Amino acid sequence: MGPLSGIKVIELAGIGPAPLCAMILSDYGADVLRIDRASDVDASVINGGNGAEPPKELLNRGRRSIGVDLKHPQGAATVLKLVEQADVLIEGFRPGVTERLGLGPDDCLARNPGLIYGRMTGWGQEGPIAHAAGHDLNYIGLAGCLAHMGLKDGPPVHPLNLIGDFGGGGMLLALGVCAALVERGFSGQGQVIDAAMLDGSALLMTMFWGFRAEGRWNNARGTNFNDGGAHYYTSYETADGEYITIGSIEDKFYAELLETLGLDPASLPDRTQPENWPIIKARFTEIFRGRTRDEWTKLMEGSDICFAPVLTMDEALEHPHNKSRDLFIDVAGVTQPAPAPRFSRTPGQIARPPAHPGQHTAEALADWGLSTAEIDQLREQKAIV
Repeated sequence: MGPLSGIKVIELAGIGPAPLCAMILSDYGADVLRIDRASDVDASVINGGNGAEPPKELLNRGRRSIGVDLKHPQGAATVLKLVEQADVLIEGFRPGVTERLGLGPDDCLARNPGLIYGRMTGWGQEGPIAHAAGHDLNYIGLAGCLAHMGLKDGPPVHPLNLIGDFGGGGMLLALGVCAALVERGFSGQGQVIDAAMLDGSALLMTMFWGFRAEGRWNNARGTNFNDGGAHYYTSYETADGEYITIGSIEDKFYAELLETLGLDPASLPDRTQPENWPIIKARFTEIFRGRTRDEWTKLMEGSDICFAPVLTMDEALEHPHNKSRDLFIDVAGVTQPAPAPRFSRTPGQIARPPAHPGQHTAEALADWGLSTAEIDQLREQKAIV
């Protein structure tokens, strides 16, 4: 039913951003076949699971898994045979790894000139440190993101791995895949996508580079209008030790905030001058500590103040707005975010819970065109598990 229904994707199993990309494509209706290492296959769940409980690795939801020894000549040959009928291949290894396996872009595009070959790395396919190990925190540090997150006179604050791995990595690769599929509809040709978490993290900072060019951005952490420096765009502690967020940037929203707080604008210094922000923030801090988070929520939620409480994952499940939109759903007894965004005619869906490595080897290979004899031979050769 999803907008990518009919698209066939091969995912060479990895961690983090590449699985997120594959998950998104699957949520959108693509048939994504995850190729796990043969060494990761648990004998107790080969070919269907035999009642085994689905794993909790939610980034792996929605697709089937086959176990293949990619270092075995027939294992690599099997993947190339699958590539012949695939629309997309996604891999998240360091540069050069798939080439050494015989599954690089040249190998695959020779078999299928219309293939979209998506490559997910940290530093990119080229450059002085392209082959070095790294994680999200390293990429957003080098991209000029991390330095600007945190409070004044404090260390950088780590934003989970939402920016490098997922926003600038997996999600951007998914967008690239969709764009390449559209272009292929005109040209009939495939291409290679070099998606680097470094590049994507830098791209997410585009607005702030604009502020910098305008002279509106200070490199000092926690001193700008939307990095926690301003009193009208930050979080405040409440009487019960919880937190709320205020985002009253625009004048009309700020006016409503002051009215709700019972403050006369004339009693406060000019809010447009950064040197006055600490003075007003101290006043706001005192006021917000006078009520609990739930009391402020009852007073401000739904207004144009630009307000929201700071909720934990467990609390987010119970918020009425989130519940009304079915923001979180249960699949196989595990609560998780629903597919997004929402399509009016071709809604996305979670096809199945995460698979154990190799759980669907025979079934999926048969569906992708291999005969029973071929599958049996590959199993005997230990090219597949």
